[in-house]
Amino acid sequence: MNTMPSQTAPEANPSQEAIAALRDEIDQVDRELMALLNQRARLAMDIGRLKQAAGLAVFVPERECDLLDNLTKGNHGPLPDRYLLNVFREVISACRSVQQPLKVAFLGPEFTYSHQAAVQHFGNSCRLTPQSSIAEVFREVEGGRCQVGLVPVENSGEGAVGASLDQFMTTRLKVCGEVYTPISHVLMSREEDLAAITTVYSHPQALAQCRGWLSRNLPQARVAESTSTAAAARQAADTPGSAAIGAVSAARHHCLKVLAEGIQDYSYNTTRFLVIGTQEVPPCGQDKTSIVFLTAHRPGSLYQALGELAEMGVNLSRIESRPTKDRPWEYAFFVDLHGHREDPGVAKALAALESQVERLRVLGSFPVGEMQS
Repeated sequence: MNTMPSQTAPEANPSQEAIAALRDEIDQVDRELMALLNQRARLAMDIGRLKQAAGLAVFVPERECDLLDNLTKGNHGPLPDRYLLNVFREVISACRSVQQPLKVAFLGPEFTYSHQAAVQHFGNSCRLTPQSSIAEVFREVEGGRCQVGLVPVENSGEGAVGASLDQFMTTRLKVCGEVYTPISHVLMSREEDLAAITTVYSHPQALAQCRGWLSRNLPQARVAESTSTAAAARQAADTPGSAAIGAVSAARHHCLKVLAEGIQDYSYNTTRFLVIGTQEVPPCGQDKTSIVFLTAHRPGSLYQALGELAEMGVNLSRIESRPTKDRPWEYAFFVDLHGHREDPGVAKALAALESQVERLRVLGSFPVGEMQS
């Protein structure tokens, strides 16, 4: 008589059992995280109601600085500080949005580095409103249509952004924060290889940051300026035989091929942005102050002005001159210094400086921005 072989159950795999058990633990942690995040959001809503009743600002840079600083001090891994901060910036953004949506004006359009910097600093839960010019960003905030704005002020390789500095000479808005955004350019195109490229579009700043790479790799191509890197990507998408320089997000958005990555001439290519608003920011312990002043048109006036800061031991991190618009061949000096305007040493130095110059304006004190790698 024929008999069928007996069927034996497959042996349990200890590794699979251990993974399943750990995944169950992760599911439980996720449920606890969700409950805690919603509890945090409810507390944020309560704070929002109190802020609204008292007429207080939704965006509180010094509070966010303290919160993130305390998180890194208490972080024992394995998550690196950078990743932990990225998570909590989005948590803060989401909880802020349930208090009251934060409207942020930035130099548009979307998929530019200004857009990237705005998301980096304010998170994805804010309402980003792109503007056609830096002057429009200032006007949106001055007119109360946006609570804050974000403008580029300098690039590590190309220097100051004059259009932003010019606005600070006429506006009454204050600097409320700073954002450092790494700039990594890609060459994007509909074409398959570099040999097919006859025109390269981009913003003048991006073209300047890649001039060496272009001369070595695309000597045959014509360079054409665009109003933004995002506009350049759109032109490359519409024009056969062309390419654009910009952010990889713009390439994805326009379904363009990335022909080359990291084409900027300097590996450390970073743009610094300033957050502008109407509020004074209290000290958080890691502060910077921006000022602008005009000196008398006489020998030694700048030396004497800076000497007042040096005598008080105030450390300067940046000084930039910019032509005044109402006094030909005279210049305003933009200075960044370490410390808050309310710090006793800084306050005394600014008072002494004011006695030496024709005009002094403190643009704002704000938390020092985190350098991104």
